[in-house]
Amino acid sequence: MPKSCDMPDPDERGRVYEAMRAHTSAETPEEASPGQRPDNGEQRCYWDEVPRFRQMWEDHERRWPERQRAADTDHPADLPGTYCSKGGFKLDPERHTETVEAIGRIRKAEPSISADMQAVEKENTCGGWLAGFDRRIKGDDRLKEKVAEELKAEQLNAEPRKTATQALCEIPDAIRFTSCFEPENYTRGYYDIRERLESRGYEMYESRNSWDKEQYKGINTRWINQYGQRFEVQFHTPESFHAKEDITHRAYERIRNPMITDRERKELREFQREVSQAISIPDGAMDIPDFKKEGF
Repeated sequence: MPKSCDMPDPDERGRVYEAMRAHTSAETPEEASPGQRPDNGEQRCYWDEVPRFRQMWEDHERRWPERQRAADTDHPADLPGTYCSKGGFKLDPERHTETVEAIGRIRKAEPSISADMQAVEKENTCGGWLAGFDRRIKGDDRLKEKVAEELKAEQLNAEPRKTATQALCEIPDAIRFTSCFEPENYTRGYYDIRERLESRGYEMYESRNSWDKEQYKGINTRWINQYGQRFEVQFHTPESFHAKEDITHRAYERIRNPMITDRERKELREFQREVSQAISIPDGAMDIPDFKKEGF
């Protein structure tokens, strides 16, 4: 498996990432001692631990089969055109139509933002690259569910009525990107990308540093363009990105599922915590301050 110092130029990094995945997938459970923590005196890097984490997840799925709402696909009382999510959230036909139109506007705004992100990737002087670029827009179903969830929360809290368009505009990561850096370049890379986006007219209204958190490592920043379109830029190392995308993502999705038990939710959080503990923290990363602009 390539080490950090052996990483090739940016155009090759996607293939290297896939090679890392292939390397960890090829190890047998016996080779990686899955399910067993390394001895206290044994220092193992994140990549050494990946097969064990995968085995832990397989064990979890066997013990906790995923539960779905029985009525997910059958809503006889709903009006035609009603949207029903797997999580049990609904949009009535009028709001569903409005949401579909708003999603279309997001898709029209995305290309110019993506083009600027690609330009910034090429210009940055810290060797950063865009990871997971093909997943830069949330799927329609997920966006619809988030709108329905937001509108339901608003109703329960007796807040002023929002339109579906307003609810969708406030979703910070309908469009999202990931800037990835080797650990030795991570902190400089964060400031480099931030400066380059600001020079192109984008405004960062929030930055959340989670390198000191137990269940997730990385920095999530939120931005807005001159037309009011919001988007998210995450900052990761190869380890933290792999952990988020390949190891803990399904655990995160399950934690959000209202059908799971408190006992399973606790176990899922313990799993995320153990994975995160194996990720190396880049020098200076924890010193990057949080930020939130008033009004957002």
